[in-house]
Amino acid sequence: MAALAKLAKNLMFSSHFSRPSSGILSSSSLLPMLFISSRGIASKLFVGGLSFYTTEQGLSEAFSQYGQVVEAKIVMDRVSDRSKGFGFVTYASEDEAEKAIAEMNGKPLNGRVVFVDYAKPRSGSGSGMPIARGPPEPVPAPAPEN
Repeated sequence: MAALAKLAKNLMFSSHFSRPSSGILSSSSLLPMLFISSRGIASKLFVGGLSFYTTEQGLSEAFSQYGQVVEAKIVMDRVSDRSKGFGFVTYASEDEAEKAIAEMNGKPLNGRVVFVDYAKPRSGSGSGMPIARGPPEPVPAPAPEN
C-alpha cells in the first residue's frame, strides 16, 4: 500500500515537470487508476433491490449525480442472462460514495426501492461452511461392554 502511494507521488511530481509522452499510457492517465486501486473497497457500493429493467448505463446515470462514477456493474445470472437484482457502483472518492449512500438508500429507481451500502469484501471459496451433499455418514454404534 505504501509502495503504491509512493509510486503515485513520484508520478504526480514527474508529470508537473515533463511533457506527456506520445505513448498510450501517459503518467496523467495512469494516475487515476493508481489512486483507485490504492483506495481499496471503501468507495465501492452495493446496490440491492434493482429492477430487472435497470441497465448498467441507467445505474451509472442515476448515481453520477452524486459524484464521478468509475464503474457501474449489474450482476447477471449465467443461466437466464437476467439481472440478479443487485449490482455495484464504484466512485472516485469516499466522500462521493458517502453522499450517494445518504441520498439513494431507500429511494425508488425504475419503480423499485433500492438499498445502498458499502460493498463488503468477497469471502474466499475455501472459507465458511462446507456444502452439504446428501445425508450425513452413519456413526457406528459403540460396542456393548460386558
